Amino acid sequence: MMSSATDHRRGPRRRGAELEEAILRAAREGLIERGYAALTMDWIASRARTSKAALYRRWSNRAELVVYAQGQLVRSLVSTPDTGSFASDTHALLRSLADLMDSEYGELLRGVLAEVTKNPELAAETRRQLLETGPYLVDEIYRRGIERGEVRPELRGTRVMTVAQDLLRNEFVIRGTPITDTVIKEILDTIYLPLVRVQ
Repeated sequence: MMSSATDHRRGPRRRGAELEEAILRAAREGLIERGYAALTMDWIASRARTSKAALYRRWSNRAELVVYAQGQLVRSLVSTPDTGSFASDTHALLRSLADLMDSEYGELLRGVLAEVTKNPELAAETRRQLLETGPYLVDEIYRRGIERGEVRPELRGTRVMTVAQDLLRNEFVIRGTPITDTVIKEILDTIYLPLVRVQ
């Protein structure tokens, strides 16, 4: 039997955004504390002090919930910089993402990435949500760069547009954190900017 501390029926009833945030927070905490393999919808519901049915009304399975929780965290913590130039905007974005990877989020991301390689359901859900939402932060910066005549418009929406972010993620996976400004500058100046800048 559930204790009164975790029995959602004995706590204040939450709805809408408040309940959703409690569920997403519980999912992220579960990833860090237990890892994806040991994380269950029952556990998330108990930690969020709600019913399992409340989870399934919003997400069809554990993979969908976990990937969504991760994406929402990034959206809440990282904004699109607008410094006036494409190069400095991109540098500021990579710096923000690198700092995020060096926080508790990094442990969450490591857990998801480790499971993606061995869990087909999680891998499929990760791909689906990435394709649906797109690299929205990079895309906004790139769109402004096109308007200012700084970058090649034909590369918007291609793999080339996201190379800098992809290389940063690779640095995180292979070498860990912290990721220095020297690394970010190398990604930008020697690889990314030469690829996308208008010649």
